Parts: sequence; C-alpha cells; structure tokens
Amino acid sequence: MTILNLLTNKVMNGNPITKEEAIALYAQPLEALCKSANQIRQHFCSNAFDLCTIVNGKSGQCSENCKFCAQSRYYDTHITEYSFLSSEKLLQQAKHNYAQGALRYSIVTSGRCLSDLEVEKMCDVIQKIKNAVDISICVSFGLLNQQQFYQLKKAGVTRVHNNLETSEKYFPNICTTHTFQDKINAIRAAQAAGLSVCSGGIMGLGETIEDRIDMALCLRTLGIQSIPINILNPIPGTPFEHYPKLNKSDIRRIIAVYRFILPDASIRLAGGRGLLEDYGKSCFLSGANAAISGNMLTTYGIDIKTDIHVLQQLGYEVKLCNE
Repeated sequence: MTILNLLTNKVMNGNPITKEEAIALYAQPLEALCKSANQIRQHFCSNAFDLCTIVNGKSGQCSENCKFCAQSRYYDTHITEYSFLSSEKLLQQAKHNYAQGALRYSIVTSGRCLSDLEVEKMCDVIQKIKNAVDISICVSFGLLNQQQFYQLKKAGVTRVHNNLETSEKYFPNICTTHTFQDKINAIRAAQAAGLSVCSGGIMGLGETIEDRIDMALCLRTLGIQSIPINILNPIPGTPFEHYPKLNKSDIRRIIAVYRFILPDASIRLAGGRGLLEDYGKSCFLSGANAAISGNMLTTYGIDIKTDIHVLQQLGYEVKLCNE
C-alpha cells in the first residue's frame, strides 16, 4: 500500500496526520493526491459548499506594514481610499449579494483594529442589516479584544475573520508592526466571546512548504473550521510586487494537503482566485469546499451567479457550513 493510500485511510478513520506525514504527502503525484483529498472532503463534508461575499467597508491608510497589502499607508499603490462606507451602502450591498444567492456577507475594514466608538458604530450597521436581510454576518475588524467581539456578537455577528497569513516562523518576513501572537490572541478572544472564526493565509509570499504545513497545523490546534486560502496577487507598489505568481497546480497541491490536515473544515479559495485560468474549478475537485465570491477588497472577483452555476454543475449544494 502506498503512503498516499495509508494516509488517506488514516484520515478517513478519524486520525490526524503528523507534520512529517504532511510533508511526505506534498511530494505525492498531483492527480492522485487531489483525488484522495476530494474523497476525504466528500466523506467529512458531503457536497456542502460555503459561499461567502465581502465588502471593503473602510479602504486604505492602514497603519500596518504587511508587505503584500495594497491598503498599507507604507506603500504607494494608487488604490481608492475612503473612510467607513455609509450604513446605506453596506445595507445595499448586503441586499444585492443576498439576491444573487450569497448566504454570508463579511464587512472588512483596513487598519490595526477599530476603536470602541467605531465598534459601536458598526454594531448599529450590523443590526440594521440583520433586520433587513436574512444573511449571516462576518466581520474582519482587526485585533479586537474579547469585550469588543462580544458586542459584535450581540449585534448579530456570527463569524470573525482574522488571517494568520503564514507560519509563526515566517511571519516577521511579511509584517513587523504586529506579531503572530497578536493574531493568536485576537482569535482566542473572538472564540471566548462565542464567535466562529475564519482564519487562513496567503500562499506565494516566499514561504516554504514547511511554513504552509506549519500554518495548517496551527489552525488545527486553534480549532478553526473556515480556512481561506489566498493566492498572492503581486500589487505594484508593494514590496512583493515582483514575486512570481503561483500556478493552478501549486494551489491544488496546497489545498489537497490542507484537506488531509483539516478534513472536516471549510477550505475556502479566496483572494487571487481570478488569477487561475479556471477560476478555481479544479480546486473544487481537489479538496476545496468553500470560496469567496464577487469582488475582493481592491481587486475584481468572480460573479456570484456564475459561481453558483459552476458549483451546481459540480454537484455541490451552496449552504452555510461550520457556523
């Protein structure tokens, strides 16, 4: 029996794989690896597919120096900058996304974290959305504390997003204005407030295979069930503007190994999906069972109705997962 078959059976029987086993998996033939990952996905998640949408609620002038980000004030990227979108615009976008078939809507704001007053303001907006639209609300408001997360939960938020971005070891190479531990602390604070957490990272930052696996293992330890896999889109003006883009095979392999490590999670193809020639369709047969649809924060994405049509062709049912 091959190592791939052995580890597939191990995962299917409910046993976690080790770091060494994950590294060994990474070297397996791609098509066989992806086929096994898809079998694991079907076993643990059936054909449920979690499709979410995001809106850039506050753009640019971020105090943090993440080297991949177009919104950092450290870099000249010529993006459109604005303070908070009005509650009317946020509500309008929520209604539009819901009408297109999206069941989850995430409000994302630039900056290290929102102030107490800003959190109160966003709680009012979230309550208005919840009163008007039957859509699940996620927020990405940075490094908040437990009390702030609790306020958001009371307002109607069900999920908080906070990416680890990469491994703890590699993190200082992409950001120095906050730490990996700051991320962990915020995630644990959100969980302590009773919120589900969405956390993943960006692939193509110069990280190693071991870094990718270390991040997945950390997410497993944290009990994260929604894991966005972003593909670096090298933005002119950022320190990573000349980094080579990962290809479809690279992403399929990453997703497949993540499925082995996190067998029952929603593994979500996220930012950079538009860089793939098939917009991620092959990834949805390689272990991924979630995606961000519509536009991203500062780049264009794939139309929601188009995504739903493709997913139905693949036999998926769009529904909320791992709430």
